[in-house]
Amino acid sequence: MSKVSKLLWILLTVLPSVAFAQYDAYVQRYKDIAMREMNDYGIPASITLAQGILESGVGKSDLAVKANNHFGIKCHNDWNGEKVYHDDDKKYECFRKYNRPEDSFIDHSLFLKNRARYSFLFELDKTDYKAWAKGLKQAGYATDPNYAKRLITLIEENNLHQYDLMSYSTPSQEAQTPAKQQAVKNAQGLKFVYVQKGESYYTIAKAHKIPFSSICSYNDVDRKTRQPQEGEIVYLQRKKKEVKGGAGIHVIQAGESMHSISQQYGIQLIKLYDLNNMAYNQKATVGKRLKLR
Repeated sequence: MSKVSKLLWILLTVLPSVAFAQYDAYVQRYKDIAMREMNDYGIPASITLAQGILESGVGKSDLAVKANNHFGIKCHNDWNGEKVYHDDDKKYECFRKYNRPEDSFIDHSLFLKNRARYSFLFELDKTDYKAWAKGLKQAGYATDPNYAKRLITLIEENNLHQYDLMSYSTPSQEAQTPAKQQAVKNAQGLKFVYVQKGESYYTIAKAHKIPFSSICSYNDVDRKTRQPQEGEIVYLQRKKKEVKGGAGIHVIQAGESMHSISQQYGIQLIKLYDLNNMAYNQKATVGKRLKLR
């Protein structure tokens, strides 16, 4: 928990009417993604919301405003995204920077799920917010000795536990996915599915018993970009290095991206760039003729 967050906590505690309005606005904005993360990963929505409120000062801390970082997550050795530097327990510490606040919520789930020291939390009942709050403190998420107590107070005074029950009592996307999806093949013989409403790369991976990291790799997406749009193609196996058959040329249309074209034809994104002698991450130009083999 950053020093700035502690100061904002004190101010909001002293001014309860202001606090309630700001807490409520924050919760209304982020409750849906907190519930989705609970369905995807089993982290109580109440815990996610309370940590977001506390760590980001209801979204008003410098780190939240400048870097969309709502959970005070530092860079660590495995972070390859953008960075910002901020004085915290030490001077000029490295923190993760996100494009959107929602990306911070997604990364928060991955951060807890992928680190061994938090693994015991996922054995807890996902509606037991008190055990989760104490477990986070035990695992060393924050140095504040009152961290668990503050999370529990936020949850109980703002009735955040209701979102655990709403999320828990609603059939999860993961449970619904196998019955809704039917894999088909494209012209290249690649198996894929069309995304249904509310699905994610994570739930699709679970439904088809494919590692989440593999689904991301097959579809040329970052692990933190986990939300395909309804109707999009998601491949269940690695795409081809080139497209067989047809004219072998694609003329870029308005609204298309290099990624969407690679998904349309089932060609690996990096190979599409290589075939056209383009710098990786170069934007698609309307009217440009792309080689597909």
